[in-house]
Amino acid sequence: MTVLLIGLLFFNLLCFLLFALDKRKAQRGQRRIPERTLHLATLPGAALGAWAAILLLHHKNRKAAFWSVTLALTLLQAAVFYFMWPYLQASV
Repeated sequence: MTVLLIGLLFFNLLCFLLFALDKRKAQRGQRRIPERTLHLATLPGAALGAWAAILLLHHKNRKAAFWSVTLALTLLQAAVFYFMWPYLQASV
C-alpha cells in the first residue's frame, strides 16, 4: 500500500510539473506540450495533479474539450480505485 501511495504521489507531482512546464512555454511563446501528452500524464492515477494544475495555475481552464477528457479520466480513475479498494485493504 505504501508503494502505491508513493507511486501516486510521484505521478501526480510529475503531472503537475508537466502542466506547469506547458504553462511556462505558453507564456514564453515556445513550442507547447501536446494535449495528448498531458492527458497521458494524467492517466496513471494523476488526476489530482492535473486538476491542481488546472485550478491553481489557471492552465487549460477555458478549454471545455480538455476539461471533458480530464473529467473522463478522473471518473475512470475513481472507478478503478473504487473496485480495487477491497483488494488493496486485504493486502495490508
